Amino acid sequence: MSTTRPYSPGDRGPEPSGASGMPGGSAPSDGASAGAAAPPAPAEGVRQAQGRQARRLSLDGESGVVPLARDFTRQALYAWGWLPASGAEQRAAAEDVLLVVSELVTNACLHAGGPDELYLTCDRKVIRLEVSDRGTGQPAPRTPHRAGRPGGHGMFIVQRLCLDWGVVRTPDSPGKTVWAELGAPA
Repeated sequence: MSTTRPYSPGDRGPEPSGASGMPGGSAPSDGASAGAAAPPAPAEGVRQAQGRQARRLSLDGESGVVPLARDFTRQALYAWGWLPASGAEQRAAAEDVLLVVSELVTNACLHAGGPDELYLTCDRKVIRLEVSDRGTGQPAPRTPHRAGRPGGHGMFIVQRLCLDWGVVRTPDSPGKTVWAELGAPA
């Protein structure tokens, strides 16, 4: 694992206008006119977080959580302009995001009793994926990595595809949040 810090290096404070990844600043998520006097209330599970777009999906008690998480993430990628892909680089970036979501949610299923929540944030430069669970284990890439052996590739894939990843634990609370950040396509 590269770090256990909750955020990547750099300023994570309020972003300048336009940092939402949408032209001309932030755009309403429900299709309302950008010229409206007040921004519309975000749809359930969607919110604007300090110049970043954010979406939250509860997975606690759900069945079929991996495809559910992938579909939810795919919808967010469409809303945030990553899809439909205009070229090979953008298509590869979106596929990487979907693969990392699958790996994090699968790990929570296999090693932590299932995921509680998927939280996605996106700005113009980075998409951050967070999967919360109640597990006590510490995810880590299997070392040495043996490409020809079945299983044990999830965190190796996350490590290879992501700018950074880590684990955040809440004091006096069971479980953890495993997060990963991927760069936005150019």
